[in-house]
Amino acid sequence: MGKKNWIEFDNQEKKSEETLKLDTFTKRSKIIISKQKKGKKGKTITLIKGLGTEDEILLKELLKKIKVFCGTGGILIDSNIQLQGDMVLKSIEFLRKEGFHNL
Repeated sequence: MGKKNWIEFDNQEKKSEETLKLDTFTKRSKIIISKQKKGKKGKTITLIKGLGTEDEILLKELLKKIKVFCGTGGILIDSNIQLQGDMVLKSIEFLRKEGFHNL
């Protein structure tokens, strides 16, 4: 059978774009991960501060990835990531996999 409608894609370009995006984060900055309960009607949240960038698009992409990894909801407020629940250990594990080592 012929390959009439067959199109092959090169994923190398996409991988190089992703590595360039991750390199734009200042991975040497001190990242603070804390658990808070105050002012949230008794609900616990995990707060991630100091990611080293103000670029909202990159932060939203990182937020989406970390929400999928942790299996929880989250929001981006003032360049800080807030995750629902006690996700301190999971978020540390995720950020280390992404290349952030100053936790």
